[in-house]
Amino acid sequence: MIVDRNGNITIIAQEKASVKTLVNNIEQAYDDKYKSYHLIVRLSSLEKISLEDIIEFLRLSNTHRGDKKSFVIVTSQADLDQMPDELVVVPTLQEAYDIIEMEDIERDLGF
Repeated sequence: MIVDRNGNITIIAQEKASVKTLVNNIEQAYDDKYKSYHLIVRLSSLEKISLEDIIEFLRLSNTHRGDKKSFVIVTSQADLDQMPDELVVVPTLQEAYDIIEMEDIERDLGF
């Protein structure tokens, strides 16, 4: 797991561990390292991403979004049409930044 910070955004890149292991690692360090930042999880190193893999992030995403922070998954390996509405999944890192910017504006406007 590679962690990078860019202002108020933390980017977590998946290396070799399974999605379940990645989710578990993020959850264990959540309060100390990630709670105060918008999160982008990059799964670009994985060859195939199943719907079940993406759903592993649902609880973490709901918790994070409940704290008024954005949670975006970046992968071009998943069928975006099958993704649940509760999760934000985009194919590129730039789109993840755009989503966070839009959600910040919505929060500022009270939505």
